[in-house]
Amino acid sequence: MLKIDYDLKKSIRGAFGEALVELGNEYPNVVVLDADLSSSTQTAAFAKTFPDRFFDVGIAEQDLMTTALGLSLTGKVPYAATFAVFATGRAYDQIRNSICYQNSNVKVIGAHGGITVGEDGASHQALEDISLMRGLPNMTVIVPGDYEQTKQAVKYAAQHEGPVYIRLSRMNVPVVFDKSYKFDLNKAVVLKEGKDVSLITCGDILSEVIKAGEILEKNGVSTEIIDVPVVKPLDSETIINSISKTKLAFVVENHSVIGGLGSAVCEIISENAPHKVFRIGINDTFGQSARPEELLNFYGLDAESVANKVIELKR
Repeated sequence: MLKIDYDLKKSIRGAFGEALVELGNEYPNVVVLDADLSSSTQTAAFAKTFPDRFFDVGIAEQDLMTTALGLSLTGKVPYAATFAVFATGRAYDQIRNSICYQNSNVKVIGAHGGITVGEDGASHQALEDISLMRGLPNMTVIVPGDYEQTKQAVKYAAQHEGPVYIRLSRMNVPVVFDKSYKFDLNKAVVLKEGKDVSLITCGDILSEVIKAGEILEKNGVSTEIIDVPVVKPLDSETIINSISKTKLAFVVENHSVIGGLGSAVCEIISENAPHKVFRIGINDTFGQSARPEELLNFYGLDAESVANKVIELKR
């Protein structure tokens, strides 16, 4: 079984901020834009290091995306960062018609995704952003699950030609990957092989799913665990192979069950290897204000709740 130190936690958004500075040193055409949230999104470090390549457009997300588009057309590689709920909701038209329609080289960073935003509540908890972004032609959607994976994904985006959406988490999460990990746009990560059930996930609840797998193993359920940091393009082969073996899958995500990773998995399985897939996520409702740990438990996304749900539905 995977050996995870659940007490060793690092910041996903912190990894983003560090990666930006490293990119700035390596690529003089990388620029960063923010919507008056540089402390929260962690773009402040880039702003301090490269003040002439940082642009705070204020609380104006539509301007944020349009300005990023303009910079991309001059040969710059812009990273446009704000909260996920504002990036994908308030500026959807600009992302769709200006960035994706022209296949522009803009990197949209949605910070504070999911219910783990916590006390800020429903107005700030993006639960539909993956759905919105994966439905757009030309858009690549990345949802990293820990510090190292985030850092590598952010750096990869600078080399990828075309729009990219990277969803980040607010909370610190356990370290899953070390420096031997290599981010691959086209491959999901089989963290553990099993034969009874496939647990498939992405994003900041990766460690909860790994812990759920440990609980299931203790209950005699052989569990295969797959991390899917790239929701689009989806690594269909790995997922189909896993579910064809176990005949049963649970997709766990810090997102609405409508339109996210669970929907993407159901789409490919229904067409290629029809087996039962259960989606564990936010069931067509808004979030609410509480500590992240309380919300994970309330919405059934903590390790014990996931394991109990698998045991209940596997019977």
